[in-house]
Amino acid sequence: MRNEWWKNRWFRRCFASAMAVVVLFSLLGQPVAAKVKLTGKTKSVSYADTPYGIHGRLKVQGTKLVGKNGETVQLKGVSTHGINWDVGYPYVNGTSFANLRDEWGVNCIRVAMYTQDYNGYCVTSDAERKKLLKTIDTAVKQTKKLGMYVILDWHVLNDQTPKKYQKQAKQFFKTVSKKYKNYGNVLYEICNEPNGGTSWGTIKSYAKSIIPVIRKNSKKAIVIVGTPNWSQDVDVAAKSPITGYKNIMYAVHFYAATHQQSYRDKCETALKKGLPVICTEFSACEASGDGAYNFDSAKAWLSLLDQYGVGYCAWSLSNKSESASLLKSSCRRTGGYKTSDVSSMGQWLIEQYTK
Repeated sequence: MRNEWWKNRWFRRCFASAMAVVVLFSLLGQPVAAKVKLTGKTKSVSYADTPYGIHGRLKVQGTKLVGKNGETVQLKGVSTHGINWDVGYPYVNGTSFANLRDEWGVNCIRVAMYTQDYNGYCVTSDAERKKLLKTIDTAVKQTKKLGMYVILDWHVLNDQTPKKYQKQAKQFFKTVSKKYKNYGNVLYEICNEPNGGTSWGTIKSYAKSIIPVIRKNSKKAIVIVGTPNWSQDVDVAAKSPITGYKNIMYAVHFYAATHQQSYRDKCETALKKGLPVICTEFSACEASGDGAYNFDSAKAWLSLLDQYGVGYCAWSLSNKSESASLLKSSCRRTGGYKTSDVSSMGQWLIEQYTK
Protein backbone atom coordinates (compact mmCIF):
# COMPACT_ATOMS: atom_id res chain seq x y z
CA MET A 1 0.00 0.00 0.00
CA ARG A 2 2.82 2.43 0.85
CA ASN A 3 4.52 1.81 -2.51
CA GLU A 4 1.20 2.38 -4.26
CA TRP A 5 0.60 5.53 -2.26
CA TRP A 6 4.02 6.89 -3.26
CA LYS A 7 3.38 6.02 -6.91
CA ASN A 8 0.09 7.87 -6.82
CA ARG A 9 1.69 10.80 -5.07
CA TRP A 10 4.51 10.87 -7.63
CA PHE A 11 1.97 10.72 -10.47
CA ARG A 12 -0.04 13.55 -8.95
CA ARG A 13 3.05 15.71 -8.60
CA CYS A 14 4.15 15.01 -12.18
CA PHE A 15 0.68 15.73 -13.49
CA ALA A 16 0.47 18.96 -11.47
CA SER A 17 3.90 20.06 -12.72
CA ALA A 18 2.98 19.31 -16.31
CA MET A 19 -0.25 21.27 -15.99
CA ALA A 20 1.62 24.19 -14.43
CA VAL A 21 4.00 24.28 -17.39
CA VAL A 22 1.08 24.27 -19.84
CA VAL A 23 -0.63 27.08 -17.96
CA LEU A 24 2.60 29.08 -17.75
CA PHE A 25 3.25 28.78 -21.48
CA SER A 26 -0.34 29.75 -22.16
CA LEU A 27 -0.02 32.83 -20.01
CA LEU A 28 3.19 33.79 -21.76
CA GLY A 29 1.53 33.35 -25.13
CA GLN A 30 3.95 30.60 -26.15
CA PRO A 31 3.00 27.87 -28.63
CA VAL A 32 2.43 24.42 -27.16
CA ALA A 33 1.29 22.70 -30.35
CA ALA A 34 3.43 20.08 -32.06
CA LYS A 35 5.88 21.28 -34.69
CA VAL A 36 4.67 21.60 -38.26
CA LYS A 37 5.91 18.87 -40.56
CA LEU A 38 7.67 20.19 -43.63
CA THR A 39 9.17 18.10 -46.42
CA GLY A 40 10.88 20.90 -48.32
CA LYS A 41 9.27 19.64 -51.52
CA THR A 42 7.25 21.60 -54.05
CA LYS A 43 4.13 20.50 -55.88
CA SER A 44 3.17 20.41 -59.51
CA VAL A 45 0.32 22.92 -59.59
CA SER A 46 -1.75 23.91 -62.60
CA TYR A 47 -1.45 27.67 -63.13
CA ALA A 48 -5.24 27.93 -63.03
CA ASP A 49 -5.09 26.60 -59.45
CA THR A 50 -2.48 29.10 -58.21
CA PRO A 51 -3.55 32.19 -56.25
CA TYR A 52 -3.06 34.48 -59.25
CA GLY A 53 -4.55 31.91 -61.60
CA ILE A 54 -7.71 31.85 -59.47
CA HIS A 55 -8.04 35.56 -58.64
CA GLY A 56 -6.07 37.46 -61.28
CA ARG A 57 -5.29 41.16 -60.88
CA LEU A 58 -6.64 42.50 -57.59
CA LYS A 59 -8.53 45.73 -56.97
CA VAL A 60 -9.74 47.62 -53.91
CA GLN A 61 -13.45 47.46 -53.18
CA GLY A 62 -14.54 49.13 -49.95
CA THR A 63 -12.01 48.08 -47.30
CA LYS A 64 -11.07 44.83 -49.04
CA LEU A 65 -9.13 43.39 -51.93
CA VAL A 66 -11.22 41.53 -54.49
CA GLY A 67 -10.31 39.27 -57.38
CA LYS A 68 -11.34 39.20 -61.02
CA ASN A 69 -14.80 37.82 -60.22
CA GLY A 70 -15.46 40.20 -57.33
CA GLU A 71 -14.55 37.67 -54.65
CA THR A 72 -12.78 38.81 -51.47
CA VAL A 73 -9.08 37.94 -51.51
CA GLN A 74 -7.00 37.90 -48.33
CA LEU A 75 -3.26 38.02 -48.87
CA LYS A 76 -1.27 35.86 -46.47
CA GLY A 77 2.31 36.64 -47.11
CA VAL A 78 5.90 36.67 -45.97
CA SER A 79 8.29 39.61 -46.21
CA THR A 80 11.95 39.20 -47.00
CA HIS A 81 14.43 40.87 -44.75
CA GLY A 82 16.29 43.71 -46.48
CA ILE A 83 17.53 42.51 -49.85
CA ASN A 84 20.45 44.90 -49.39
CA TRP A 85 22.27 42.33 -47.28
CA ASP A 86 23.02 38.65 -46.88
CA VAL A 87 20.15 37.83 -44.50
CA GLY A 88 17.67 38.97 -47.16
CA TYR A 89 18.54 38.47 -50.82
CA PRO A 90 19.60 34.76 -50.77
CA TYR A 91 16.00 33.70 -50.09
CA VAL A 92 14.67 35.45 -53.19
CA ASN A 93 14.46 32.51 -55.58
CA GLY A 94 11.88 30.25 -57.20
CA THR A 95 12.58 27.20 -55.04
CA SER A 96 12.12 29.23 -51.87
CA PHE A 97 8.89 30.85 -53.05
CA ALA A 98 7.43 27.58 -54.35
CA ASN A 99 8.04 25.94 -50.97
CA LEU A 100 6.31 28.82 -49.20
CA ARG A 101 3.34 28.55 -51.53
CA ASP A 102 3.02 24.77 -51.31
CA GLU A 103 3.79 24.05 -47.65
CA TRP A 104 3.45 27.33 -45.78
CA GLY A 105 0.14 28.55 -47.24
CA VAL A 106 1.74 31.76 -48.56
CA ASN A 107 0.23 33.56 -51.55
CA CYS A 108 2.26 36.80 -51.45
CA ILE A 109 5.92 37.80 -51.12
CA ARG A 110 6.90 41.26 -49.91
CA VAL A 111 10.34 42.33 -51.13
CA ALA A 112 11.87 44.77 -48.63
CA MET A 113 14.44 47.12 -50.13
CA TYR A 114 15.89 49.57 -47.64
CA THR A 115 16.32 53.10 -48.95
CA GLN A 116 19.05 54.25 -46.55
CA ASP A 117 19.95 51.59 -43.99
CA TYR A 118 22.39 48.78 -44.71
CA ASN A 119 23.85 50.18 -47.91
CA GLY A 120 20.38 51.08 -49.11
CA TYR A 121 19.22 51.93 -52.61
CA CYS A 122 19.58 55.71 -52.23
CA VAL A 123 23.08 55.69 -50.73
CA THR A 124 24.84 52.78 -52.43
CA SER A 125 26.93 52.53 -55.59
CA ASP A 126 25.50 52.18 -59.10
CA ALA A 127 26.75 48.59 -59.26
CA GLU A 128 25.03 47.65 -56.00
CA ARG A 129 21.87 49.45 -57.10
CA LYS A 130 21.77 47.29 -60.22
CA LYS A 131 22.05 44.18 -58.03
CA LEU A 132 19.06 45.32 -56.00
CA LEU A 133 17.03 45.84 -59.18
CA LYS A 134 18.10 42.39 -60.37
CA THR A 135 16.89 40.83 -57.10
CA ILE A 136 13.56 42.61 -57.50
CA ASP A 137 13.33 41.33 -61.06
CA THR A 138 13.90 37.78 -59.84
CA ALA A 139 11.15 38.19 -57.25
CA VAL A 140 8.63 39.58 -59.74
CA LYS A 141 9.29 36.96 -62.41
CA GLN A 142 9.38 34.01 -60.03
CA THR A 143 6.17 35.02 -58.24
CA LYS A 144 4.44 35.52 -61.59
CA LYS A 145 5.65 32.09 -62.72
CA LEU A 146 4.32 30.53 -59.50
CA GLY A 147 1.02 32.41 -59.59
CA MET A 148 1.77 34.45 -56.45
CA TYR A 149 1.46 38.14 -55.62
CA VAL A 150 4.46 40.37 -54.86
CA ILE A 151 4.75 43.68 -53.00
CA LEU A 152 7.69 45.93 -53.90
CA ASP A 153 8.52 47.73 -50.67
CA TRP A 154 10.37 51.08 -50.64
CA HIS A 155 11.66 50.47 -47.12
CA VAL A 156 11.87 53.86 -45.41
CA LEU A 157 13.18 53.46 -41.85
CA ASN A 158 16.00 55.53 -40.39
CA ASP A 159 15.49 58.15 -43.09
CA GLN A 160 12.23 58.72 -41.14
CA THR A 161 10.42 60.84 -43.71
CA PRO A 162 9.80 59.60 -47.27
CA LYS A 163 10.41 63.16 -48.42
CA LYS A 164 14.15 62.72 -47.81
CA TYR A 165 14.59 60.62 -50.93
CA GLN A 166 11.47 61.64 -52.84
CA LYS A 167 13.43 62.35 -56.04
CA GLN A 168 14.99 58.87 -55.98
CA ALA A 169 11.61 57.31 -55.14
CA LYS A 170 10.01 58.92 -58.18
CA GLN A 171 12.75 57.56 -60.44
CA PHE A 172 12.56 54.09 -58.88
CA PHE A 173 8.79 53.79 -59.20
CA LYS A 174 8.94 55.18 -62.74
CA THR A 175 11.41 52.43 -63.63
CA VAL A 176 9.65 49.49 -62.01
CA SER A 177 6.08 50.50 -62.90
CA LYS A 178 7.11 50.77 -66.55
CA LYS A 179 9.03 47.50 -66.50
CA TYR A 180 6.23 45.56 -64.80
CA LYS A 181 3.20 47.31 -66.28
CA ASN A 182 1.94 44.03 -67.71
CA TYR A 183 2.46 42.09 -64.47
CA GLY A 184 -0.90 42.03 -62.73
CA ASN A 185 0.58 40.38 -59.64
CA VAL A 186 2.69 43.40 -58.60
CA LEU A 187 1.68 45.76 -55.76
CA TYR A 188 3.69 48.85 -54.79
CA GLU A 189 4.38 49.90 -51.18
CA ILE A 190 5.71 53.42 -51.53
CA CYS A 191 6.95 54.15 -47.97
CA ASN A 192 7.48 51.46 -45.37
CA GLU A 193 7.41 53.11 -41.94
CA PRO A 194 7.41 56.91 -41.75
CA ASN A 195 8.55 57.86 -38.25
CA GLY A 196 10.37 60.50 -36.22
CA GLY A 197 7.29 62.67 -35.99
CA THR A 198 6.57 62.64 -39.74
CA SER A 199 3.00 63.86 -40.09
CA TRP A 200 0.21 62.38 -42.16
CA GLY A 201 0.17 65.64 -44.13
CA THR A 202 3.81 65.11 -45.13
CA ILE A 203 3.20 61.48 -46.07
CA LYS A 204 0.13 62.47 -48.08
CA SER A 205 2.10 65.09 -49.97
CA TYR A 206 4.77 62.51 -50.79
CA ALA A 207 2.15 59.96 -51.89
CA LYS A 208 0.51 62.48 -54.20
CA SER A 209 3.87 62.93 -55.95
CA ILE A 210 4.52 59.18 -56.34
CA ILE A 211 1.08 57.80 -57.23
CA PRO A 212 0.85 59.69 -60.57
CA VAL A 213 4.28 58.31 -61.55
CA ILE A 214 3.02 54.76 -61.05
CA ARG A 215 -0.37 55.48 -62.62
CA LYS A 216 1.26 56.76 -65.81
CA ASN A 217 2.53 53.24 -66.48
CA SER A 218 0.20 51.03 -64.46
CA LYS A 219 -3.37 52.31 -64.33
CA LYS A 220 -4.74 49.61 -62.05
CA ALA A 221 -1.92 48.45 -59.75
CA ILE A 222 -2.51 48.50 -55.99
CA VAL A 223 -0.52 51.27 -54.29
CA ILE A 224 0.09 50.93 -50.53
CA VAL A 225 0.82 54.06 -48.50
CA GLY A 226 2.59 53.95 -45.13
CA THR A 227 1.04 55.76 -42.18
CA PRO A 228 2.54 57.81 -39.31
CA ASN A 229 4.39 56.39 -36.31
CA TRP A 230 5.98 53.36 -38.02
CA SER A 231 2.77 52.61 -39.97
CA GLN A 232 0.59 52.29 -36.89
CA ASP A 233 -1.61 55.39 -37.04
CA VAL A 234 -4.07 54.21 -39.67
CA ASP A 235 -6.81 55.93 -37.68
CA VAL A 236 -5.13 59.26 -38.43
CA ALA A 237 -5.04 58.47 -42.16
CA ALA A 238 -8.72 57.50 -41.99
CA LYS A 239 -9.63 61.07 -41.01
CA SER A 240 -8.18 62.42 -44.25
CA PRO A 241 -7.59 59.72 -46.87
CA ILE A 242 -6.03 60.35 -50.27
CA THR A 243 -8.65 61.24 -52.85
CA GLY A 244 -8.73 61.17 -56.63
CA TYR A 245 -7.21 57.72 -57.11
CA LYS A 246 -8.54 54.18 -57.07
CA ASN A 247 -6.80 51.08 -55.70
CA ILE A 248 -5.04 52.83 -52.82
CA MET A 249 -4.47 51.02 -49.53
CA TYR A 250 -2.96 52.04 -46.20
CA ALA A 251 -0.35 50.06 -44.27
CA VAL A 252 -0.62 49.00 -40.66
CA HIS A 253 2.29 47.22 -38.95
CA PHE A 254 2.37 45.44 -35.60
CA TYR A 255 4.79 43.58 -33.38
CA ALA A 256 2.41 41.80 -31.07
CA ALA A 257 4.47 41.78 -27.86
CA THR A 258 4.65 45.59 -28.03
CA HIS A 259 1.54 46.65 -29.95
CA GLN A 260 -1.52 45.33 -28.17
CA GLN A 261 -5.16 46.28 -27.68
CA SER A 262 -4.87 50.06 -28.03
CA TYR A 263 -3.19 49.58 -31.42
CA ARG A 264 -5.81 47.06 -32.51
CA ASP A 265 -8.43 49.64 -31.57
CA LYS A 266 -6.76 52.17 -33.86
CA CYS A 267 -6.82 49.67 -36.71
CA GLU A 268 -10.47 48.79 -36.16
CA THR A 269 -11.38 52.48 -36.00
CA ALA A 270 -9.84 53.00 -39.44
CA LEU A 271 -11.64 49.97 -40.88
CA LYS A 272 -14.98 51.10 -39.47
CA LYS A 273 -14.42 54.47 -41.15
CA GLY A 274 -14.03 52.60 -44.45
CA LEU A 275 -10.24 52.85 -44.88
CA PRO A 276 -8.75 50.03 -47.01
CA VAL A 277 -6.09 48.66 -44.66
CA ILE A 278 -3.41 46.06 -45.33
CA CYS A 279 -0.87 44.75 -42.83
CA THR A 280 2.37 44.54 -44.78
CA GLU A 281 4.58 43.71 -41.78
CA PHE A 282 4.04 41.91 -38.48
CA SER A 283 5.54 39.51 -36.00
CA ALA A 284 4.65 38.06 -32.60
CA CYS A 285 7.79 39.50 -30.95
CA GLU A 286 8.71 42.96 -29.71
CA ALA A 287 8.93 46.03 -31.93
CA SER A 288 12.72 45.69 -32.13
CA GLY A 289 12.22 42.50 -34.13
CA ASP A 290 13.70 40.59 -31.22
CA GLY A 291 12.80 39.76 -27.61
CA ALA A 292 9.89 37.77 -26.22
CA TYR A 293 6.93 36.50 -28.20
CA ASN A 294 3.31 37.17 -27.33
CA PHE A 295 1.37 34.71 -29.45
CA ASP A 296 -1.90 35.49 -27.67
CA SER A 297 -1.64 39.11 -28.79
CA ALA A 298 -0.62 37.99 -32.28
CA LYS A 299 -3.66 35.72 -32.51
CA ALA A 300 -5.89 38.59 -31.41
CA TRP A 301 -4.41 40.68 -34.21
CA LEU A 302 -4.95 38.01 -36.85
CA SER A 303 -8.50 37.41 -35.61
CA LEU A 304 -9.25 41.11 -36.04
CA LEU A 305 -7.70 41.21 -39.51
CA ASP A 306 -9.49 38.01 -40.53
CA GLN A 307 -12.78 39.47 -39.33
CA TYR A 308 -12.39 42.35 -41.79
CA GLY A 309 -10.71 40.34 -44.55
CA VAL A 310 -7.46 42.28 -44.19
CA GLY A 311 -4.33 40.72 -45.67
CA TYR A 312 -1.01 40.43 -43.83
CA CYS A 313 2.68 39.65 -44.40
CA ALA A 314 5.01 38.32 -41.70
CA TRP A 315 8.50 39.66 -41.08
CA SER A 316 10.84 38.03 -42.09
CA LEU A 317 12.12 35.26 -44.35
CA SER A 318 15.63 35.22 -42.93
CA ASN A 319 18.06 33.29 -40.76
CA LYS A 320 19.13 36.43 -38.91
CA SER A 321 19.61 35.72 -35.22
CA GLU A 322 16.51 37.53 -33.95
CA SER A 323 13.04 36.51 -32.79
CA ALA A 324 11.19 37.70 -35.90
CA SER A 325 13.16 35.48 -38.27
CA LEU A 326 11.10 32.63 -39.68
CA LEU A 327 14.18 30.46 -40.12
CA LYS A 328 16.62 29.34 -37.45
CA SER A 329 20.03 31.03 -37.44
CA SER A 330 21.48 27.55 -38.03
CA CYS A 331 19.51 27.15 -41.28
CA ARG A 332 21.78 27.02 -44.32
CA ARG A 333 19.09 26.30 -46.88
CA THR A 334 17.79 29.08 -49.13
CA GLY A 335 14.84 26.99 -50.30
CA GLY A 336 13.27 23.58 -49.72
CA TYR A 337 12.88 24.33 -46.01
CA LYS A 338 12.37 21.41 -43.65
CA THR A 339 10.90 21.34 -40.15
CA SER A 340 14.35 21.52 -38.57
CA ASP A 341 15.06 24.79 -40.43
CA VAL A 342 12.06 26.72 -39.13
CA SER A 343 12.10 28.91 -36.00
CA SER A 344 9.41 29.03 -33.31
CA MET A 345 7.96 32.07 -35.06
CA GLY A 346 7.99 30.24 -38.37
CA GLN A 347 6.28 27.18 -36.93
CA TRP A 348 3.55 29.30 -35.37
CA LEU A 349 3.05 31.24 -38.59
CA ILE A 350 2.69 28.13 -40.74
CA GLU A 351 0.13 26.74 -38.29
CA GLN A 352 -1.91 29.94 -38.68
CA TYR A 353 -1.62 29.99 -42.47
CA THR A 354 -2.38 26.33 -43.08
CA LYS A 355 -5.01 25.52 -40.45
